[in-house]
Order: sequence, then C-alpha cells, then structure tokens
Amino acid sequence: MDALAEVLAVAGVRGTIAATLNAVEPWGVTLSPLPGAAFHAVTEGTAWLYLDGHPGVRLMPGDVVLLPTGLAHTLASAPGTGLVPFDRLAAEQGHAAGGELQLGTGPAQTRILCARYQQDPAVSLPLLTLLPVVLHIPAGRASTALDTTLRLLAHEVGQPRLGTAAVLNRVVDILLVQMLRAWLDTSPAGPDAGCWLRALLDPVAGPALTALHGQPGRDWTVGSLAVATGVSRATLARRFPAAVGATPAAYLARWRMDLAARRLRDTEDTVGVIARSLGYTSEYAFNRAFTRARGITPGRYRTTSRQGAGS
Repeated sequence: MDALAEVLAVAGVRGTIAATLNAVEPWGVTLSPLPGAAFHAVTEGTAWLYLDGHPGVRLMPGDVVLLPTGLAHTLASAPGTGLVPFDRLAAEQGHAAGGELQLGTGPAQTRILCARYQQDPAVSLPLLTLLPVVLHIPAGRASTALDTTLRLLAHEVGQPRLGTAAVLNRVVDILLVQMLRAWLDTSPAGPDAGCWLRALLDPVAGPALTALHGQPGRDWTVGSLAVATGVSRATLARRFPAAVGATPAAYLARWRMDLAARRLRDTEDTVGVIARSLGYTSEYAFNRAFTRARGITPGRYRTTSRQGAGS
C-alpha cells in the first residue's frame, strides 16, 4: 500500500452526501461552516461560488470544488441573488440526509451534488488542511478517470434508483482521491515544499515515505532508510526534511502515535502489544512518547476516546 492510501485508510477520511440541489433561476443558498471539508459537483447547469475574502468562482457542468476547511460559503445562480440558508431550506422541506432539495419551482436548470468529508480526530497528520482554501477543478482540466467518475455521479443524480445513496457515498470517496491526484499533478514537489502530501512525488522523499508507512515498527535509521530508498545517507538527510517539513524520525514518531491512538480506541490490544508492534523497546518508552505527543497517558486516552465515541 502506498503512503497516500495508508494515510487515507488510517485517517478514516470518508465522504457523506449532504444533498442534491435542484435549482430554478434565480436561486441562492448559504452554507454554514462545518467540520471537515465541503464538496460540490455540478452535474447540470451553472452556479457561482462565493466565500469571504476570495473572488467568485463560476462553476460549469462537470466542475468539482472542494473547500478543505469547511468555510462558510454561498452558491447562487448569479451575483446579487437572494439567499436562503441551507439549514432552513432543509428543515422546510423535511430534508433527509442525502436527499433532494428544491430551490424554486419548475424543472431544475441546475443540479449540484453537495457532500462533506471528515477525518478521524485521532489522526494528527494533516491531510485536507494541506490543500488550498478552494480547490476547483474545471471539467476541461479533469483527467479521463475523474471525468468518468463524474459521469457516473451525474447519471446516479439524474436517474436515482434503489441504492443510489450508497453508490453516491462511495463515488465521493473515489472523487477525493482523484482530486488529490489532480492537485498533485499541478503542484509538483519542490526542494522547499515542506508538505508530506507534495513530497509523495519527490523521487527521494516519496519512496522514503512509502517505506516508513510500510514498516512503521521497524527500527529505522537514516542509513537504513537511505538503503531502502536507494540513495545516499547525505541525500536523504538533506532532501527528506526539505520536502516533508520534518526529519524521518520526527515524521515516523508522529505517524506511530496516530496508529497507536487508533488502536487504543478501536481494539483490545494491550498497551504492551501496541508498543512492541510500533518499534518501542519497552512499554515505558512508549508511554512516555505517547504522553509527550498527546498530553495524556495511553490508558487514559483509551478510556476517554471510547467514552467520546459512545456519546
């Protein structure tokens, strides 16, 4: 499994359909801030996207846009159009999650699939927050794979059948990976990138990240990681921090704590078993590292995280 797939799996980033907007001009809707990321795909018609401090973005059929930090924003048929709060509209129409919302009367001129992505709070390695405030991929810049997925999305939205909600939720998960690929394709890694996501494309840092994620419990040194990556020790020591923004040891320590947090919350593995699987020579050493990273002991974290999940 490559590093991006591993982070997506452990971080539990999942998409959930909020609604399909069926709009008749003139129309406008405001969406409040939300935890996680907001996503919109225009399957028919056009729309304008607005958020404070940024120029308006014209969305065309086949366009997708991601707001990685879930900022408040507006969707409208044209500048200056009257706005209705999304939540109020949903309440008035007795909206069920993933269902359809009607803006105006008559046949819809614009259809927009609205979804959200959330990352597991147990995982501290940033993912969505590394992206631009607005990630807009016009239909003309979409890859063949992304275009094919969007066609499937448009078909399901336009002709809903049994199981459509399940299909759409899985399609938006695929779309996130494809949007990340599209962003990476236009944001090549550089010597001063300082971002692990961009660093996946770096010829030195990328293979090193894959090795660390593939064997997080191994007793890695700069030397052994350099051998696994096929470069000199000096090259790895120089390129990895420049591309990732942290040394291999610091990056691995953070990733180990994310893996530990997930296992403490979701499994019955003992602290000792978790510690050994992640390369710690003793439970005491692991306890110290976890407490330093999370500000709480592993045992206490297990208790409080499970209480939070059950509330």
